[in-house]
Amino acid sequence: MIRVALKVAYLGTAFYGFQRQPNLRTVEGELIRALEKSGAITNMGQSNYSIAGRTDRGVHALGNVVSFCTDKEPIINQVNDFLPMDIRILGSCQVPQGFKTRYAYKRHYRYVLCRKTGENEWDLDKMQQAAHLMEGTHNFINFSRRNERNPMRKVDSVRIAAENQVCLVDVEGESFLWNMVRKMVTILLSVGKHEMGIEEVEKCFDPDYNACIMPMPPESLILMDVFHRGVKFNEDRYARKRFIQTIGEECFDHQRMVASTMEMINALNHRSIV
Repeated sequence: MIRVALKVAYLGTAFYGFQRQPNLRTVEGELIRALEKSGAITNMGQSNYSIAGRTDRGVHALGNVVSFCTDKEPIINQVNDFLPMDIRILGSCQVPQGFKTRYAYKRHYRYVLCRKTGENEWDLDKMQQAAHLMEGTHNFINFSRRNERNPMRKVDSVRIAAENQVCLVDVEGESFLWNMVRKMVTILLSVGKHEMGIEEVEKCFDPDYNACIMPMPPESLILMDVFHRGVKFNEDRYARKRFIQTIGEECFDHQRMVASTMEMINALNHRSIV
């Protein structure tokens, strides 16, 4: 019996989150079904199956990690054959029997912000100032649920990069609370729009201050990678290529929708509809 870890990528759009839920389509539900059909897992109760992160409904991933015990290392593309195209296993590796998937030393999230055409440019310098305040160890109770048992978290880095209408917010740390990253981005965007000052950001780390922060939409959040010490995945290039094709098709579908709705806007702006 060996223990293996798999690197899993998925488009979260059509899933009710990662975690298994009765009668709902979830990433984990599809993944376990494929592992069982392919013979990679023959007894779920004895597999000691575990995951690195339970992403919310709509959130995407390029590097989530699952691990389990099995009689032999699974062939990635045999498992992928039983998976829908919006989930792909991209890599695998053998890990020690005592490997704890959830004990990653770093997780990397990326949030993709898009500025509307005609909207004033955001103050990126102020956003980066606010981002630096979020780095280090803080009480993040205002960035999650008020009943969190341990709201203390250490954020390694928060980086902001912008090009044209798109702004990327990269957040790295050991672990994150529910909705924490999306609420962090809400604050950063408010600062960029001059709706919130830097001193107000500092107040959000005071557990006695009850800040009402709405999380940004989940569809723009990507779990980029999860890192475990001493673990190096063997990437499957064919699986990577197929997933790129799937994402490309999804992207083209969105482009068609954008083109159609833009044409409707142009028509309404330039002629009357009788």
